[in-house]
Amino acid sequence: MIQPPHILIVDDNREIRDALVKYLEKNGMRATSAANAVAMDAAMQVGQFDLIVLDVMMPGEDGLSVCRRLRAQGTIPILMLTALGDETDRIVGLEVGADDYLPKPFNPRELLARIKAILRRSDRGEVVGGSLAGHRLAFDR
Repeated sequence: MIQPPHILIVDDNREIRDALVKYLEKNGMRATSAANAVAMDAAMQVGQFDLIVLDVMMPGEDGLSVCRRLRAQGTIPILMLTALGDETDRIVGLEVGADDYLPKPFNPRELLARIKAILRRSDRGEVVGGSLAGHRLAFDR
């Protein structure tokens, strides 16, 4: 059986973290939250994640620095979620390695749609199998 995607939410706002964990779990995903980069690093030591939702403005190491560091270490998908929503901020976020950028305030349904779209493009999309003339087909859902 395929495990549902596991999303790591990194945001210093507890209300946003808690609401997103509940919303993602209600929609069939697993979700873990971290309040800052240190907590994110600790979570990543003990768990595997399919995507990170990352706030830019956090105490300590900011989200742009975290994004650069994560990108240097691997290819985990990153969606920036932040109050910094002007054009320059979005461009910088994408340039440092984010796969998508969603300004706050946001519609949780749009966030979910963006997460699913990123997962479809990554290696982590849910796989549905089928066969054709003895060959196995796999489709991302």
